[in-house]
Amino acid sequence: MARKAKPGKAKTSAKKASAAKTVAGKAAAKPKPIELYYWPTPNGFKVSIMLEECKLPYTMIPVNISAGEQFKPDFLAISPNNRMPAIVDPQGPGGRPISIFESGAILQYLGRKTGKFYPKDERGRVEVDQWLFWQMGGLGPMAGQLNHFKHYAKETLPYAIKRYEDEVHRLHGVMNTRLADRDFLAGKYSIADMACVGWVNLWGRQSIDIDEFLHLKRWLATVKERPAVQRGMALGKDMRNNVDMKDPKVQSVLFGQRARVA
Repeated sequence: MARKAKPGKAKTSAKKASAAKTVAGKAAAKPKPIELYYWPTPNGFKVSIMLEECKLPYTMIPVNISAGEQFKPDFLAISPNNRMPAIVDPQGPGGRPISIFESGAILQYLGRKTGKFYPKDERGRVEVDQWLFWQMGGLGPMAGQLNHFKHYAKETLPYAIKRYEDEVHRLHGVMNTRLADRDFLAGKYSIADMACVGWVNLWGRQSIDIDEFLHLKRWLATVKERPAVQRGMALGKDMRNNVDMKDPKVQSVLFGQRARVA
C-alpha cells in the first residue's frame, strides 16, 4: 500500500527530486569531443581506428604534413616532435584537458580511459605492450624507410632498397609465425592489431607476396572486415588526392628537415 507523504516531507522530497534532476542533467550532458590532429597515413589510422572502435566522439583536425602544417606553433604546443597524430582530450584525468602525442602513447591512454582493447591485468597488458612497441620500433620505421627509398628517393639506391625490403620481409615473417596459433597478435583483438594493420595493408608497395604469409593474410582480412577499421582507414582519404609526393617542395618539407633551434 502506498504511503502518503506529509506536507513537510513532500516539500523536502520535491527539493531532493529537483536536485537529483539537476545532477542527472549534468551527467547526461554530452562530453566534448576529443580533438584528433590527423593526416591519412598508417600512423594516423592507428588512432582514428581506436576512436571508432571505442565509439568516442571526436573532431578530426587535418594536419597537412605535405604543406608543413606540422611545424605551426599551435600544433607544436601539442606535439613537440612535429609529428601527427596527436590528440587533445577535454575530459582528461581529473576532468581537465590533456594533450598527447605519439600514436602508441595515445592508444594506451585511450585503452586505459575506456577499458577497451587494452587489458587491465598486468600479464595481459604486457602481452599487448610488447607487440605495440614492436610495431613502433620495427614494423613502422622499417616499412617507412622502404617506402621512402623505393618510391620517393631522388636517386635509386639498390643497397638501401634491398636492405629495407629484407627487413620488412623478415618482420612480416615474425607476424606470420606469431599468428600461426592465435587469431590476433596478443590473443584477443587489441591496440596492437590496430597499430599494425595500416602498415601491413601496404604489402603490395613493399614488394611483399602476401600469399607467402598465410596466417598474416588471414589476420589482415579479419581485421579489415571490422566496420570501425574501415571507417578509421577511410577518414580523410580524399585529402591526399592532390598531393604530389614527387613535387620538390613537398619533398623538402617531408624529407629535408633539420633541427629548428629556438
